[in-house]
Amino acid sequence: MKVSLSWLKEYTPIRLSAADLGEALTQVGLAVDAVVDRYRFLDTVRVGRILSVEAHPSAERLAVCRVDTGGGILPVVCGAPNVEPGLLAPVALPGTILPNGTVLQAGPIRGQRSEAMLCSSAELGLGLDADGIMVLKATLPVGTALNTALSLSDPVLEIDLTPNRADCLSLIGVAREAAAIQRTRLTVPQVSPVKPDDPNRRLASVTIEAPEHCPRYVARLLEGVVVKPSPFWLQDRLLSVGLRPINNIVDVTNFVMLECGQPLHAFDLDRLAESRIVVRTANPGEKFVTLDQKERELDREMLMICDGERPVAVAGVMGGLNSEITSDTRRVLIESACFDPVSVRKTSKKLGLGTDASRRFERGVDPAGTARAACRAAELMVEVSGGRMIGGLIDAHPRPWAPRAIDLSMRRTHQILGVRVPRKKAAKLLTAIGFQVDSAPRRDELRVTVPSFRVDVSRPEDLIEEVARLSGFDTIPTTFPRLPSGERPAARRIELRERVKTIMTGLGFTEVITYSFIHGRSCDRLMLPADDPRRQTVAVLNPLAEDQSVMRSSLVPGLLETLRYNIAQQTRRLKIFEIGKVFLQRPGVELPDEPEMVAGLWSGSRDPLSWHAKDTACDFYDLKGAVEGLLGALKLQAVEVAQAPEAQCLYTRPGHSGRIMASGRPIGLIGELHSGVRTAFDLKQTAFLFEMEVGELEAALSETRYRMQPPKFPAVARDITLIVDRSLEARSVLAAVDAMELDLFESIQLFDVFAGDPVPAGKRSLSFRLTYRSAERTLEDQEVNALHQFVTQRLLAAFQATLPGG
Repeated sequence: MKVSLSWLKEYTPIRLSAADLGEALTQVGLAVDAVVDRYRFLDTVRVGRILSVEAHPSAERLAVCRVDTGGGILPVVCGAPNVEPGLLAPVALPGTILPNGTVLQAGPIRGQRSEAMLCSSAELGLGLDADGIMVLKATLPVGTALNTALSLSDPVLEIDLTPNRADCLSLIGVAREAAAIQRTRLTVPQVSPVKPDDPNRRLASVTIEAPEHCPRYVARLLEGVVVKPSPFWLQDRLLSVGLRPINNIVDVTNFVMLECGQPLHAFDLDRLAESRIVVRTANPGEKFVTLDQKERELDREMLMICDGERPVAVAGVMGGLNSEITSDTRRVLIESACFDPVSVRKTSKKLGLGTDASRRFERGVDPAGTARAACRAAELMVEVSGGRMIGGLIDAHPRPWAPRAIDLSMRRTHQILGVRVPRKKAAKLLTAIGFQVDSAPRRDELRVTVPSFRVDVSRPEDLIEEVARLSGFDTIPTTFPRLPSGERPAARRIELRERVKTIMTGLGFTEVITYSFIHGRSCDRLMLPADDPRRQTVAVLNPLAEDQSVMRSSLVPGLLETLRYNIAQQTRRLKIFEIGKVFLQRPGVELPDEPEMVAGLWSGSRDPLSWHAKDTACDFYDLKGAVEGLLGALKLQAVEVAQAPEAQCLYTRPGHSGRIMASGRPIGLIGELHSGVRTAFDLKQTAFLFEMEVGELEAALSETRYRMQPPKFPAVARDITLIVDRSLEARSVLAAVDAMELDLFESIQLFDVFAGDPVPAGKRSLSFRLTYRSAERTLEDQEVNALHQFVTQRLLAAFQATLPGG
């Protein structure tokens, strides 16, 4: 929002310098990013004296002048009819940036060198006269910068407003804040009161068919207008804040919008079919050409302004080409309406069309200011176009605005701000910015009536914020919160989460944090069945991008996207994990379930590149070992990885997947990525991944703390090789030995698997190392051999196994 100081002074006296005012406004929440003098470009425009004028040898209408600029005499080619020796005129030196954006450069004009430019008032934005050079007073010193010579200075404040301060998207709104800071009076331009038009004698009508999108629509009519360029004062006001003048009718609508924050639109009344305005939502697939000459497709959620036959404007965004003001316009209908902010925001975003009007409607306009803005615009149009008003006010108001009263507690204000604000001071501060303050039933409270232009204030906390910013945030002392002494134990879930991160990092994995938003087709890419609960995703109402349209129901898509990105960056070895929430929509319930998950991925080489290790690709067992290491470090009981049935291998490869079990309960899935999923995510190499629910991990944790004494006596190891069916899982042998519950047995480990000659077809050999130990004595070979023979016979019988060579 740009605000010129000269315009601001029309509504309140400005006693502060531009810099001090910018600082003061920033302190009350209106961040002033810059203060720029709009006449600064005149620093390189000098007061020059024309010494001589000679005819241009190659152009009849041009003259070659010698001009004294105070720093030297320059040749200037000029085509102005009023140029003559002795005149003082503005001379723009090379490098000057004119108001129309032209950067002046020295160069030849029709074969004659021109080192500067003699300027007209229109070229400098100082008037409308473009027929000749601007003649200056003869008493001005030659060589002086023009802005200094003419005392031209108009600082422009560039204000970065927060979205809630819609009231300050206007000169009057900023002036109100400035008046409260300086304790000066706010003067609002007076508008003659107008009575509502007689419905039976109206020359136009307004019908609102969508009151939920348009609670009020006001219209004023004019006739006999002459469309022409605006007077200089009106053009100058618009140019001062960066708006381009168009014509007197359109310029008035922009002027009033900037002045009071109410966007207006002017229709050519004679181009409105049946002289009607109908406010309705668009028909699906309806098309409309806006003022920028682009055809746009509409949908049923977009609010349209229509005449008796067709749409003529996108409500709150932009008018249509079929009803714009032209040089032939003689009758005008002025629109001043209040539109639903959400409706305008959605329409603007869908159409990709942001305007000064939509920016204001999206934040909320004054619902009680529509009539005043229409009347103000009508009076100005009469002044600048020579027309006259016909009829009265056409005011369709299906949902009247009602003032809101809020009780403000001084005790509550003190609790929130940490500083006492006297009741009288709070009342004075709120009154200064337009609030009506009265006594409340309770002595400690104020009853504050919110003005219609403060659409952002709806609760006591909003009023407390107003009191704080107007008092000065710098007056609130810095205090430290009271913290109870003593240490509080961390929540069990938080402690588990941190332990998982520490263990996974220790296992060589890197933690990643991916977006909670994923692509809407991620479940399809994971090949999840139609009845999988993870397909019940939560849609994002206002997605930032197409690939972030739903909340994630699994951590896997984020990990796979991370892998794809790293492969594209030539990082092919990746060990990553993530712990975070997923979101599962429940039928008939507004809020989704948010279970916490932990997932990991390993792809590429088993070991980092090194001279003493081969470049071997990782496999299922590498990741299985990492998962077992994690669960072992968490002290989970009875952990095993069982082969997963094909029906449970959703995004993993059947036959190369397992269910992670703890105490007989499934807590997750591990396996090689399915080739179809790999193709869907455009991955150039395979990956192994796991996913577990943190809640199941927490439930499986044991509260028992174990302490083991280091063994005093040596262990004895014996190996055994069994020839078994190829389909037998090694874990079945491990479980069988554990189930024997032998007193001297300590552990068993699989150390070799072999299939092929001389092992019979359909068979394979499994080699195990069994460790025996006594806590009370050193074992003798004879008793170890006897025990090992017993274990061997039991295993041979249990699995119909044979020994090598048997």
